[in-house]
Amino acid sequence: MRRPGAGRRRTRKLDGDARQLILDAAEKLFAAQGFDATPTAAIAAAAGVPKGLVFYYFPAKDAILSALMAERVPAQPIDDIESLVAPGDPVKSLVNLDAALNLRDTRSGVLRVIMWREADTHPDVRKQLRRMRDQMLDITARVLQASAPDPVQPNTLRACAAAFVSAMFAIASTDRLHALDGLPLPTSDEIFNVAQVVAAGMAQLG
Repeated sequence: MRRPGAGRRRTRKLDGDARQLILDAAEKLFAAQGFDATPTAAIAAAAGVPKGLVFYYFPAKDAILSALMAERVPAQPIDDIESLVAPGDPVKSLVNLDAALNLRDTRSGVLRVIMWREADTHPDVRKQLRRMRDQMLDITARVLQASAPDPVQPNTLRACAAAFVSAMFAIASTDRLHALDGLPLPTSDEIFNVAQVVAAGMAQLG
């Protein structure tokens, strides 16, 4: 015999958790099969909630994607660069930065998969990707400045930072496509080679 009030308590608990359950399910499904290929009914089923509850929290599927971008993309990729900087060694410092940002390890953050996949067609995703790029440009310039053996002009720092960030984005995107197609991932030597080129260019331009 069910205890009086047990159903009401379960409903209240479900309602309180439902929004996060929906976001968790949507994040996994969007990463696995894409936003357009994921019906709202599949999100509800994966979250274990009624479909109507999905629409209660998110009037449209686009609102789920917007919420993921607003709430689950870190506001600041890296707070402190001191541990990344190898004084006098920009190459090692850039490799440390790449490892700390970890853009290529989609297992540690499936939102990264969503961002690469959906940026072309969804403004909120594109906005977050642009914000991340701007933050990474600033962080990379600071790392280069702190690790350079000699003073570097601000314009040179910005240009070298832009080159390295563009390379990180391109390599991360290529890695994602290789993973989706079941192909071997490029080796980590690739980012090291880019770091060497960037550091050499910075030294030459001064």
